[in-house]
Amino acid sequence: MEIVKTILSFLKPELVELILKESNIQEVPKGTEILREEQYVKVLPIVVEGLVKVYSRFDEKELLLYYIEPSQSCVMSFYAALKNTPSKVFAQTEKDSKIILIPVSYLPTWLREYPGLNELFYEQFNLRYTELLDTISHLLLDKMDKRLYEHLKRKTELINNKSIKISHSQLANELGTAREVVSRVMKKLEIDGKVNQKAGVIKIIE
Repeated sequence: MEIVKTILSFLKPELVELILKESNIQEVPKGTEILREEQYVKVLPIVVEGLVKVYSRFDEKELLLYYIEPSQSCVMSFYAALKNTPSKVFAQTEKDSKIILIPVSYLPTWLREYPGLNELFYEQFNLRYTELLDTISHLLLDKMDKRLYEHLKRKTELINNKSIKISHSQLANELGTAREVVSRVMKKLEIDGKVNQKAGVIKIIE
C-alpha cells in the first residue's frame, strides 16, 4: 500500500484513501490484454509497477501508440470513460505488472470534488502530445535504421535490460512498417556493430 500512496502522493490524502477503498490493485502477468478495441471502459488503470503497451490495429497490423509506465495512466481510456464511448485502442502488459483499477463510475464525482485528480490526466495529455510530435519528427527526418535503433534502445530502457526477446514482425507492427524492412535494417545494424541478434533475442551493444 505504501508504494501506491507514494505514486498518488500528489492527491489529497482523503482522495487517496477513497481510491484505495474503492479500487482493486491487481498483479497482472506479462502478455495480459487488459483492454480491447470497442470495449466499454469500466475501470481506469494507473500502473504501480511494470509496463503496459497501448496500441491500435489497422488491417490486421498493430501500431504502437505509447507505453504506460509506473505512476502513469491511459489517457485514451480516460477519455472513453468520461464520454462513455467504446475504446479505440488495445492495452496489454509488456511485463508482470501491478495496476490500480479505478471504477470509472466514481470519476465524475471525484474529478469535481478533488480537482487535483485532473492534474494526472493533464500531464498524460501533454506527455502523449509531446510523444506524438517526436514520432512525427522521426518519421519526417530519420532514416529507418535510426528509428529502429532508437526504438530498441527505448524498449530496453523500459525493461531495464539490454537484451529483449522480440520478433521482427512485432517490431514492424510497432513501427508501422513491413517485416522485410525490419529484417533488412536489423542486418545493417548488426553489421554496424550496434546490435546482436540470436534465437529471437536482440541485444543492444552500443
